[in-house]
Amino acid sequence: MLGAGLLLLLVLIALSIPVAAVLGILGILFSHFFSPMPLDLAMGEMFWQSNTDSLLVAIPMFILLGEIMLRAGIAAKLYGALAQWLAWLPGGLMHANIGACMMFAATSGSSVATAATVGTVALPEIEKHRYNETLYLGTLAAGGTLGILIPPSINIIIYGMLTETSVPSLYLAGFIPGFLLAVIFSVMVIISCFIRRAWGGVPVQTSWELRMRTLPNLLPPLFIFILVIGSIYGGVATPTEASSLGVVGAIILAAFNRSLSWEMLRLATEGTMRMTAILLLIIAAATFLNFVISAIGLTHQLTVVVQDIGFGKVGTMIAIIIFYIVLGCFMETFSMMITTIPLIFPIVITLGYDPIWYGIVLVILMEMSLITPPFGLNLFVIQSLRKTGNFSQVVIGASVFVVTMLFFIAALMIFPQIALWLPGVH
Repeated sequence: MLGAGLLLLLVLIALSIPVAAVLGILGILFSHFFSPMPLDLAMGEMFWQSNTDSLLVAIPMFILLGEIMLRAGIAAKLYGALAQWLAWLPGGLMHANIGACMMFAATSGSSVATAATVGTVALPEIEKHRYNETLYLGTLAAGGTLGILIPPSINIIIYGMLTETSVPSLYLAGFIPGFLLAVIFSVMVIISCFIRRAWGGVPVQTSWELRMRTLPNLLPPLFIFILVIGSIYGGVATPTEASSLGVVGAIILAAFNRSLSWEMLRLATEGTMRMTAILLLIIAAATFLNFVISAIGLTHQLTVVVQDIGFGKVGTMIAIIIFYIVLGCFMETFSMMITTIPLIFPIVITLGYDPIWYGIVLVILMEMSLITPPFGLNLFVIQSLRKTGNFSQVVIGASVFVVTMLFFIAALMIFPQIALWLPGVH
């Protein structure tokens, strides 16, 4: 049953049918063929319930926050400042790519938005400074993935909603892994440019005077991060309320940057509405599918089958990781999370793993899916921003960082406190 459903899912997606429609069709088919009762009659109620959770209000708010920060020109100034402060490292502006992605991720919560924003600013620098184009593109694609790990993260909100896990605790758990991944990405660039010095391009001209002059441009993302995350852990606001505070802060920054206008707000709102409509429709359809899967007993059967196989705790987790790596080559992150978490999460909890720790591992696996061919979204985002060049360059450049993520997941399995230390202290 599960194998046939997964095969049908991949076939329908390959036919370019919208993901939300695919999930709804699967729910109806499972209800028709495997249930003695017409479960599809509950579709309307499932759609309503799935979109009335107050936690979901944070999703459009964080999307709007990122849209305003992008259209206010704050990202371009941030990149220019980081270029002055990080360009002395081997690899030059490639570190600014990673650093800008990390800091913008702390305001947008979206990997695709992060990659698109930083990529737009950074790509013209390749020819200017004669960088190795493949590695440079890889830093943009991989750096953009930090958007779904570093809080505030939309994917973490969805995981918390589906598993009833504390979103503030998940945010704390994602902070250290997100920062460490960014540092490891930069280390990979340093090693690569040390082995092949020509890859590091022509050094960027800088001085302490220029660095100090651009220092204020680093403050807006920090202001938003403190406003959103600080209000949550200071007990002032819930994650939903904090997302609204972030939007207010972004509007204030846009006004301070003299880029606030009705036209800018209109474009930001339109972008937010489009993305929110897509996400909430996927969530609604997936909620119905998950209801059907649970009602026909598939979740319980899968748990029993996994226990009977006898892989053991570590072996089963490795199998789950491999499953997500393969599935991530073909599915988009939101639909993958929403369709698989109700099936896989009970198995993980039965094995004795911490739900907060697993949430961070899962999000990193989602990051990998964004830069694994053939359907990695960030790969297509970066390629679409280029005027010339082969798609294979982006894929090869990102593959180095895919391997890095795999090693980092192994480190999390050996040292789970990397993710659990901050939530434990709090």
